[in-house]
Amino acid sequence: MMGAPSRAHGRFACVAGYARSVADHSDRHRSPDLDVDALLADPGIRIVVCCGSGGVGKTTTAAALGLRAAERHGRRTVVLTIDPARRLAQSLGLTSLDNTPRQVKGVEADGGELHAMMLDMKRTFDEVVLAHTDANKAEEIFANPFYQAMSSTFSGTQEYMAMEKLGQLRARGEWDLIVVDTPPSRSALDFLDAPARLSRFLDGRMIRMLLVPARVGGRSMFKLASASFGVFTRAVTKVLGTQLLTDVSTFVAALDSMFGGFRERAERTYRILQDPETAFLVVAAPEPDAIREAAYFADRLDSERMPLTGLVLNRMTTVAAPAIGSDSARAAAVRLDEVGGHGVTADAMRVHAALVDQHTRQVAVAERFVSAYPQVPVVEVPAQAVDVHDLDGLRAIGRSLAGA
Repeated sequence: MMGAPSRAHGRFACVAGYARSVADHSDRHRSPDLDVDALLADPGIRIVVCCGSGGVGKTTTAAALGLRAAERHGRRTVVLTIDPARRLAQSLGLTSLDNTPRQVKGVEADGGELHAMMLDMKRTFDEVVLAHTDANKAEEIFANPFYQAMSSTFSGTQEYMAMEKLGQLRARGEWDLIVVDTPPSRSALDFLDAPARLSRFLDGRMIRMLLVPARVGGRSMFKLASASFGVFTRAVTKVLGTQLLTDVSTFVAALDSMFGGFRERAERTYRILQDPETAFLVVAAPEPDAIREAAYFADRLDSERMPLTGLVLNRMTTVAAPAIGSDSARAAAVRLDEVGGHGVTADAMRVHAALVDQHTRQVAVAERFVSAYPQVPVVEVPAQAVDVHDLDGLRAIGRSLAGA
């Protein structure tokens, strides 16, 4: 079930500055239109976060927003993707993306620039270690097997490092606008939990116990600092094994001096995401699962006091002659078949009827979100005839986003 509308009204009322009033020319309730150009042109908006479930065109939307911000509004923009898929690089005409922003060539901008990058969580973790400890200590950390595993594959590391990278980009002050393309599904908002999860990890009993020998100057990580610690290590060793516990203990001791900085930076970035300089756009397709995910994101952003600016309703079916209903089109096809000699026209009427039915179903699905969050501005983007794979395709998406 979707969240009750009353939960959202107070928080979502603040997005009216990017909403365009439109005449209600349909039977359904109509949300205000999202004014994407006003959003991208606003110098007070420094970060746009695109979130949504997988397969709804979120990466393409992020790239199109970044390109339009650079070309149409002259902003120096960087698109950061946390999704490891290669679609962003392909659509921008780049052979690859990595942890360093790369300028996109072919951008037709007067003063604006477009750069793109893909989060490399291990490299980001390495950069953090190098920036906040000396070279010898860094080498010790890099050589630790637990660190090698944690920085590459551990659950939660990617989301925390996304916070680190976003904070780094924001702190550098080089960009007028940062567009963040988040991972698919609900993990797209896992990075919001990164500071709290990190604090729980660093403040946990296991970590405090592992730090005891190092802090009391023991020569070995397994030299018992107390009888209670001895009981603890024996119990944990049965579960983890001696070598893994050694690696974890050495890693924790090496990073002890950095823990406070990890937490502080993550919490600082979290506050930036709550600031009015950040705009969250939920991207969805007119499908039941995607709309349910969109509602989840809206509720979550509301509870975290994050500024939800609008819904991008992607891949909407368009109808060339909306005045002709599906029943009328099918009846006309039958009459044309009876007369004979109008097979192509009859087939066109059947296709039109199918498109009308599909559009009607999509509107009904989208209405579930619209009725629950009537004050959230919405922009509809028509389904494209072909996949977007270059800058011209992104420009077309950008024009649709802007209602052009």
